Amino acid sequence: MSTTSQDVRQVLSRVINPDTRKTLAVTEPELQVAATGDAFDITVTLGYPLFNGEQALREAIQTALAAAQIRLGSLQFQSKIATHAVQRGLRPLDSVRNVIAVASGKGGVGKSTTSVNLALALHAQGARVGLLDADIYGPSVPIMLGLSGKPKSTDGKSMEPLVGHGLQANSIGFLMDDDGPAIWRGPMVTQALTQLLSLTNWDNLDYLIVDMPPGTGDIALTMAQKVPLTGAIIVTTPQDLALADARKGLIMFQKVDVPVLGIVENMSVHVCSNCGHVEPIFGKDGGRQLATTYHLPWLGGLPLQLDIREETDSGRPSVVASPNGKAAQLYHEIAHQLAVHVAGQPLDDSGTRPRVVARPV
Repeated sequence: MSTTSQDVRQVLSRVINPDTRKTLAVTEPELQVAATGDAFDITVTLGYPLFNGEQALREAIQTALAAAQIRLGSLQFQSKIATHAVQRGLRPLDSVRNVIAVASGKGGVGKSTTSVNLALALHAQGARVGLLDADIYGPSVPIMLGLSGKPKSTDGKSMEPLVGHGLQANSIGFLMDDDGPAIWRGPMVTQALTQLLSLTNWDNLDYLIVDMPPGTGDIALTMAQKVPLTGAIIVTTPQDLALADARKGLIMFQKVDVPVLGIVENMSVHVCSNCGHVEPIFGKDGGRQLATTYHLPWLGGLPLQLDIREETDSGRPSVVASPNGKAAQLYHEIAHQLAVHVAGQPLDDSGTRPRVVARPV
């Protein structure tokens, strides 16, 4: 009896996707199977950007089909990133499928450097990505992306994002004088952030990475409540002081029903630029232990390394300055894990109800 497409789906239904650790979806449109003579052409659609050719999943599929004596013609992977659910009472933004907050309990832990490199990594993996600088008092995205000038407006109401290294970006830093401080009280800051988010003409984004202000005060809390977030990640260092504040940050998100998608540990170890000696000067495994304590995904650790700082300050962060370097590969791996966890979140169920765009408060 000849093999059918349904036989192929039956075999593949037992394959575990190494990324998600779940069985492969085998229904249309996630899996397309077409017979070509006595072989089968297979196309797998994944809910996150492709990374390293999905080599591990490719091998798992090939092994399963070979064991069932099913001849494989071609095997292709493609990505289709869906819109996922946000907090109750909010709806996803138009033209932005997923908003991801990058937060920390305190400043100085490398949150902005992490934000920009993760955004660049997702873009390099094939996603459409934007970056919103929500740190009103210390905007750093203009420097990190090497951008200057003010956003243009074609209608006098909304703004066009600036583009740096393929990222759509907006920041209060584009709207202020270079040396002018933002001497604003909380309500003014919240209004400015809401306007930056809702009045920017984001163009069909898969992910909008929001570099959150440090701390868990009124501004961060208001952002977590009013911005429709698919989820958040927490950036910390292994140091006890940073970990204590990181706990407050993740608890804040949990209290407002924003899923925490994982923990990133920055400055895990110091790498000497002269001899390469590695030393955990801020402590060891603190971020990993935090993830374990709160049953959260451990996304990865990044070193305290001179070239990461130098490249970011130059306006060419590590992912674009040294794409084959170790730091860039670490950012890519963390970005991939983040995207996989986003894909595992519940889908937006707004259906055909009218979408509501966030308005300034």
